[in-house]
Amino acid sequence: MASVIVIEDDTNVRTSLVRALEGFGHAVVGADTAMAGLQSVVAMKPDVIVLDLGLPDLDGVALLRMIRPVSDAVVIVATARVAEEDIISTLDAGADDYVTKPFSPEQLDARIRATLRRFGGGRGIDSEVVVGDLRINARSRVARLGLSTIDLSRKEFDLLHYLALNVGRVVSKREILLEVWRQPVFTTDKTIDVHISWLRRKLGETAEEPRYLYSIRGVGIKLEAPAR
Repeated sequence: MASVIVIEDDTNVRTSLVRALEGFGHAVVGADTAMAGLQSVVAMKPDVIVLDLGLPDLDGVALLRMIRPVSDAVVIVATARVAEEDIISTLDAGADDYVTKPFSPEQLDARIRATLRRFGGGRGIDSEVVVGDLRINARSRVARLGLSTIDLSRKEFDLLHYLALNVGRVVSKREILLEVWRQPVFTTDKTIDVHISWLRRKLGETAEEPRYLYSIRGVGIKLEAPAR
């Protein structure tokens, strides 16, 4: 299935998750501190990282920001923190999914499988989406506009890729929250608006003069190829 690192300081929880995920067929390594987890991430290059936020040596969100420059692994945060501001800040820091304790190993395994499907089956497929001069490769996680590579954050890439997969269709912000951020709990869609604004800048367009990204007021966002 997938190679997984569980970064969790509670010995009982970590041991239970490692055994359960191994039972589901994953190759699993446990780490009890942020620094041990970071070393394992660099050495192992896992498909998935299960990350607790309440670590003894470093807050999990700070660790997440350290992980992102060195790994494109799927990160599923598993924590007791349920405040909406914690969820939003963690997802904005680069997490792909967020599950709150208590949860069953079966639920975590289902989230691992679902998240890997969203990101190309754990690098298992070589799929490229082409829209006009825009080329988005899900396996290499590289987006190009013409001959130039676009410098995208992980969430910017996920959003652009999802819109490209639905080229020509208006995608609602609620759908984006569910399918890209994987969270239906937001009370504001400002996060999406900000990411769309960043994407526009990197695609060389503005809201007033769009080339690829079209905002449909009260409905959502549509990506389509520029008119020739």
